[in-house]
Amino acid sequence: MTKADQIFKEQIQKILEEGVWSEQARPKYKDGTVANSKYITGSFAAYDLSKGEFPITTLRPIAIKSAIKEVLWIYQDQSNSLDLLEGKYNVHYWNEWEVAGEVANNGDSRSIGQRYGAVVKKHDMIQRILTQLAENPWNRRNVLSLWDYEAFDQSEGLLPCAFQTMFDVRRVDGEIYLDATLTQRSNDMLVAHHINAMQYVALQMMIAKHFGWKVGKFFYFINNLHIYDNQFEQASELLRREPSACQPKLLLNVPDGTNFFDIRIDDFELVDYQPVKPQLKFDLAI
Repeated sequence: MTKADQIFKEQIQKILEEGVWSEQARPKYKDGTVANSKYITGSFAAYDLSKGEFPITTLRPIAIKSAIKEVLWIYQDQSNSLDLLEGKYNVHYWNEWEVAGEVANNGDSRSIGQRYGAVVKKHDMIQRILTQLAENPWNRRNVLSLWDYEAFDQSEGLLPCAFQTMFDVRRVDGEIYLDATLTQRSNDMLVAHHINAMQYVALQMMIAKHFGWKVGKFFYFINNLHIYDNQFEQASELLRREPSACQPKLLLNVPDGTNFFDIRIDDFELVDYQPVKPQLKFDLAI
C-alpha cells in the first residue's frame, strides 16, 4: 500500500462518517439536479518526493499524463483557450466549463473565461517566480495565486479550485531541494484529488529541473474536501479494494538546467504504476 492509498482510504472514511451535508450547493449534474455533497474541512497531507512518496493512488487508474497536459496549458501556454487545449493536448473535459461568447486570450473563439492561464499570463507569473528564485532561492515570496477578483468581474467562468501554490528551498548535505505547497478551496475527493496533486507535483518538478535542483516535499491543503451524493457507491467500492503492491513514481527525463518552457509531456514518465481495475465511472458536477 502506498502512502497515497492509505491517506485516500482514511479521507474517504472520514468524509462518510464525519462529513456534513452541503447547503445551497452551486454545482449541478448534467440533468440539472443540484449536486449536493458530504464534506470535511481542513484536509492536509504531506509527501516527501525525495523519498519516493508520490500522491498517486493505486485504488483506481488516474490519468496522470492528461493532468500534466492541463498544467502545461495553464503555466507554459498561459492560455484559457479550449481550442488550444483540444488541438495541442487532446484534452476535452474542460469543455463543460466553456463560457459562451468569451474570446480566449490568444484570440480563439472558445474559452473558459478570464481564468487559470489567462491570469497567469496577465501577471507574468512564471517568469516572476523563475526570476525571484534565480536572484535569491531563499526568498519567501514565491507564490502563484490564481485568485484574481478583477478577472472574475471581467467574465463568467469556474472560479479556480487549485488556486495557490507556494515554493521554498532547503539545502541538505550540499543539495538544494525545492518544496511546494498546493492550496485548494474545494476538491472532488474521488474524481480530482490525485489528479490535482500530481499536476502540481509535475509543476514542482519542472521548476526544480529548470534550476538543477532536487524535488523535496509536497504539501497539500484542501479547505473543503467532498464526495458528491451520487458517488457513495464508488466510495464504498474504493474502501473495499486492496491496493496494488506497486510503488509508482513520476520521472522527468530531461537534463538539469532544462528551461521550464522547453519541457514537454513526453519528457514525463510514470513508472511502476499498476492500478486496480476496472475503472470507476463518475457523473461530473458542473
